[in-house]
Amino acid sequence: MPTELSSFEKVASRVSGVSIVVNLLLAAFKFVAGALGHSGAMISDAVHSSSDVIGSLIVIIGVKVSEKASDEDHPYGHERMENVASLLLAGILAAAGISIGKEALRSVISGVYKTAAVPGMLALVAALVSIAVKEALFWYTWVNARQIRSGALKAEAWHHRSDALSSVGALIGIGGARFGVLVLEPIASIVICLFILKVALDIFREAVDKMVDHACDMETEDALCACAARQEGVVKVDMIRTREFGRKIYVDLEISADGHLTLLEAHDIAQRVHDCIEGEFPEVKHIMVHVNPAEEPHS
Repeated sequence: MPTELSSFEKVASRVSGVSIVVNLLLAAFKFVAGALGHSGAMISDAVHSSSDVIGSLIVIIGVKVSEKASDEDHPYGHERMENVASLLLAGILAAAGISIGKEALRSVISGVYKTAAVPGMLALVAALVSIAVKEALFWYTWVNARQIRSGALKAEAWHHRSDALSSVGALIGIGGARFGVLVLEPIASIVICLFILKVALDIFREAVDKMVDHACDMETEDALCACAARQEGVVKVDMIRTREFGRKIYVDLEISADGHLTLLEAHDIAQRVHDCIEGEFPEVKHIMVHVNPAEEPHS
């Protein structure tokens, strides 16, 4: 178990570290391109990239705290701190989306977009580079998040994609301005704002579910029951209850066995079920197995 936990923290820290370095370099590049290319949209996009660094730091801190060992005050561990990090990231993501949408609405209502300077080709190139880099960061983070079952990393991945979408808005705006259709940027930004808010809400819901002992999906519960039912001595699985605790799962299981078995024999059956489930499902942190006497067939 310690190896798996240290591996989790190592992967999450590595991915977030890469995100921080790439975002800082990308923000600097976009700021210079925006300034030289006379593009306010690209300068705003550079600020958005800089804000992603905060998200990466939150992930690093959240994961580190969640990996702390159990103590007297927290006998079940600290895994839920990763969900707190996810909630914070959902808030940052929502704030970024609202900021994009608010600025776009202000631009449309006031008509300020009509007086914007025509941006240069460098700003257009910067938008294309930003989309490519941020989409690559999204997939890099997303694949690693699924591998280690990290909700905080999944939230960070979507933060990267929100930046890519922000750059899409900048690209549309810059391209539209160069073709004389200045209103394209604020319209695209409003659509992007709605998408970002939807993603933030999904991340928020998933984190809250894991904070309030939400049950696992039916597919996982069926697989757990099948594993238990395969063990020698198990007549049937009577009941299963699961709850998500951060990225881990707690399981309460009731099985039936021959009622004439000795206590030691019944214990051995429960131990086989316990070992099988913890061996096949590394996400299961703890399982409690209760043995019931199987009902005698009626004569």
